[in-house]
Amino acid sequence: MNRPRRAREEVSAGGVVFRREGSETYFLLIRDSYRNWGFPKGHLEQGEGPEQAALREVGEETGLEGLELRAPIEVIDWEFRFRGRRIHKTCHFFLIETPDQSCQPLRAEGITACRWAPFTEAVRLIAYDNARQVLRQAQAILVDDRAATTPQASTSASTSTELPH
Repeated sequence: MNRPRRAREEVSAGGVVFRREGSETYFLLIRDSYRNWGFPKGHLEQGEGPEQAALREVGEETGLEGLELRAPIEVIDWEFRFRGRRIHKTCHFFLIETPDQSCQPLRAEGITACRWAPFTEAVRLIAYDNARQVLRQAQAILVDDRAATTPQASTSASTSTELPH
């Protein structure tokens, strides 16, 4: 009897990279060898945590500098076949900020292009549903962060702490 082989487990980390230009936020997309837009990501190296791997992979795959990890976004997983073998992949995504806008795709890794796009364009371009969901979560984190740092939000927060208990 032929028993199905277990899927090989792989763990990766990647980043939803953003930069701000005035009041505009732009997200970095990379195009893979299948001509699909997504995010930079890659395997964890021996002894490396997901945060370090995400920063390293983003830097290697895009040439971006000044990368700062801002927040975890989500851990996603999916299964696929590669050379006839089932692979179960888990990927840790982080929100990463950079002031750098000049990027170079790492063609040796099959990355054919890099592109900065505002949220509405990025969500339309991304080829994979799970990556689109990660982008939506990243946008929600940024919107919540901006709301928390507006003068109105800090004023109401300080007012509420001055109320008697």
